[in-house]
Amino acid sequence: MASILVTGGTGLIGSNLCNLLKSKGYNVSILSRSKTKKTNVFFWDIKKKHVDNEAIINTDYIIHLAGAGIADKRWTKARKKELIASRVNSTNLLFEKVKELNPDLKGFISSSGVGYYGAITSEKIFQENDTPNSDFLSKICVLWEKEAAKFNSLNIRTVILRSGVVFSKEEGALEKIMKPIKLGVGAALGSGKQYMPWIAMEDLCNMYVSAIENAELNGVYNAVAPEHITNKGLTKSIAKTLKKPMWLPNIPSFVLKIALGELAIIILQGSRVSSEKIKKTGFNFVFPTIEKYFSK
Repeated sequence: MASILVTGGTGLIGSNLCNLLKSKGYNVSILSRSKTKKTNVFFWDIKKKHVDNEAIINTDYIIHLAGAGIADKRWTKARKKELIASRVNSTNLLFEKVKELNPDLKGFISSSGVGYYGAITSEKIFQENDTPNSDFLSKICVLWEKEAAKFNSLNIRTVILRSGVVFSKEEGALEKIMKPIKLGVGAALGSGKQYMPWIAMEDLCNMYVSAIENAELNGVYNAVAPEHITNKGLTKSIAKTLKKPMWLPNIPSFVLKIALGELAIIILQGSRVSSEKIKKTGFNFVFPTIEKYFSK
């Protein structure tokens, strides 16, 4: 079976993806910022522009997930620089190493986000060929994708997956959304009319596998569920599933802005994003709707 090198392999998405790849018989290695003697764990230092050569030489595909968490901290000037650098510099480092070592790499698959289209609420359904916005989220994605696209110049098949909010019942965004509802304090955020492009962890991991196994996949694809749901609709669905009341008024935007700063925009704004392009490749969603997801 093919050998897969995963960056960000110890994160929530990365660990789930690595487990799936291993279950399918792939030889999986990860890049780690900590030195270890563990088999199939290789060291890299992005600031020092170092990657263990063996990690690159012996891989058939690279899946690039590494990047500082968008919603982990307030967006100070320093944090903004870190969010961009962690993505751009790491991708560039991989590109330079692949260019130098010239391995028989069959594909480079990179994460990105629907933030490419900007943190706005509109009735437009965004598709992959739409132009990016000009806000900070969009800037991150544009710069990240620009680095990933360099692999095309090496005649390496390059796939970029713009993912929405990833839902996992283990931890992550969904767990944070569900927590107050479980306590009986469920409420929509801001207007509640903003859309939340989302995808189940299982579907996202399957999409990465599809990017490896389906050689016809090339270019950019939106990694979002087919269903378009608003923040209010999602909150209602969760409350219904948990059999909890949803009696509180919407949490005002200004409260969230005070608590989160500029970061609040990612939960106060959101548009619909199309999944038609990936569906046309033959990809089938296990969880195309929220109702289906919560019935699992």
